[in-house]
This record gives sequence, structure tokens and C-alpha cells, in this order.
Amino acid sequence: MNDQIKWTSVYKTSNKFEAEVIKGNIEQEGIPCVVVNKQDSSYLTLLPGMVELHVPESQQQQALDIIQQQKKEETE
Repeated sequence: MNDQIKWTSVYKTSNKFEAEVIKGNIEQEGIPCVVVNKQDSSYLTLLPGMVELHVPESQQQQALDIIQQQKKEETE
């Protein structure tokens, strides 16, 4: 991650695929997004760990709005 940008976590999940889908939606809106994988493959079945999405702090609210909209569309 770039030291000039202050990154903040906007989403956490144990499902890497879900994180990648949400990351793609955030990036489609022009917001840089990185996946921080805190999963340990040796213990994946017992202790799955988390996958986090991080965006620049200045774009946190935009990213949260995108995530909220996506979750709303999934439940409809």
C-alpha cells in the first residue's frame, strides 16, 4: 500500500470470493481498493480468518454506500 495514502477497512468477511466481488464493484466507481487477506491456508477449515477490503480514508463513505447498495440489491 502507498505510504502517502491513509487506508481504512470498509468490509470484512471470511469469504474471499465475496470480497473480490465487492472489490470489483468499488473499483468500478473509480475508488482504489485492496484486499488484505488475513487467512492462513494451513488452518482454513478450522480458523478461517478474515479478508478485509481497504480504501483510501477520503473515499470511505463512498465505498460504504456502494457496499450498502450491493447488499440491498442482493436481498431484493
